[in-house]
Amino acid sequence: MGGLSTFNMLHGFPEALVRGMRSGFLRESDYHHLTQCETLEDVKLNLMETDYGSYVANDSVLSPQILEARAMEKLVKEFNYIKSHSIHPLTTMMDYISYEYMIENVMLLLRGSLSGRKIDDLMSQCHPLGMFKESTMRSIPHFEASAQGYADLYETVLVDTPVGPYFQQYLDSESEVLSSAGEVKNILEETQIEILRNSLMKLYLEDFYEFCEKMGGITADVMCHLLRCRADKFAISLTLNSFGTPLNEPAMRESTRRKLYPSFGTLYPSATEMLSKVDDDGKLVQVVSIFPAYREMFDKFLNANPEDFSIDDEFYINDVKEYELAFENQSHLGVFYAYVKLREQEVRNMVWISECILQRMKGEIEKYIPIFSSQSMWRCEQTRRTGGH
Repeated sequence: MGGLSTFNMLHGFPEALVRGMRSGFLRESDYHHLTQCETLEDVKLNLMETDYGSYVANDSVLSPQILEARAMEKLVKEFNYIKSHSIHPLTTMMDYISYEYMIENVMLLLRGSLSGRKIDDLMSQCHPLGMFKESTMRSIPHFEASAQGYADLYETVLVDTPVGPYFQQYLDSESEVLSSAGEVKNILEETQIEILRNSLMKLYLEDFYEFCEKMGGITADVMCHLLRCRADKFAISLTLNSFGTPLNEPAMRESTRRKLYPSFGTLYPSATEMLSKVDDDGKLVQVVSIFPAYREMFDKFLNANPEDFSIDDEFYINDVKEYELAFENQSHLGVFYAYVKLREQEVRNMVWISECILQRMKGEIEKYIPIFSSQSMWRCEQTRRTGGH
């Protein structure tokens, strides 16, 4: 998949669309104007000169939450427009992109069922790219504590959703034979919600990686690289977030946490095997510092003030670099995945800036990650000096 000889016959038009949409990202001058705003009304006025103008024009009052909702509305509209002009395997790949958000939405609804939150509040927080049949989503937090209730949960969550196979794989791995809905009940009750989420994400990433490998060509080269980076990030974040939780206890480290690491990536298998044994920040840094791609990041992590340094932000910066570089290759499907992820970062940027303005934290407002900036550190010196011209 990919290459100058046949790619344009199948995917030339949607690729032209997504590469044309690249020009709609906020420019450095747009970010400069946004960071100079004193109120969210000023933010709205500045956004009127960008592609977001028509999406915020009808809001009399702008808040970070409303801005995020409008920006996601724009992303979903663009995503669906591109998908409507696609054919297999691009259509299937765009389905895979949405599966991640479906898993997050299902987990959000399951958490809500445990905490007793209102379904409308939960639905409003669901990612718009991961929405599926509303009646199914609304039924997830309302299953009854009975055999029939858990049978309904099995049918709606594990069967009727596109991500049902991942739930089925997880449940099969935890129970050799699912002879009744009651066994599903026991597994869901006994498993911490985060372990369930990470298990599903691992299965999803492995499935997506296998799909991209089978496509071959330039698409496989680009997408498999991006997913390997994603698998590394997943493994490192999983280890780091497990500190101070039951997953960091010796028995859990060697069993449950080990099984949650994806079976691919730069860190797999040697480093993930070592990660299953680490129990503090220092040992984590020793393992990942073996790899040049992460050495500088974790040297900073170990020595920086926690209040001034965020490992998540460092990963976001690295992600933007990799997704931007995906646009440098021609005739491949990786640009569609990269485009969605870069748009997500742009949304985070706008929400961050608006939150800083709202909370009078102008000293923190520059902590955003510009997209396609000529001044990015991975650009060559000539590009930074000339501003990309």
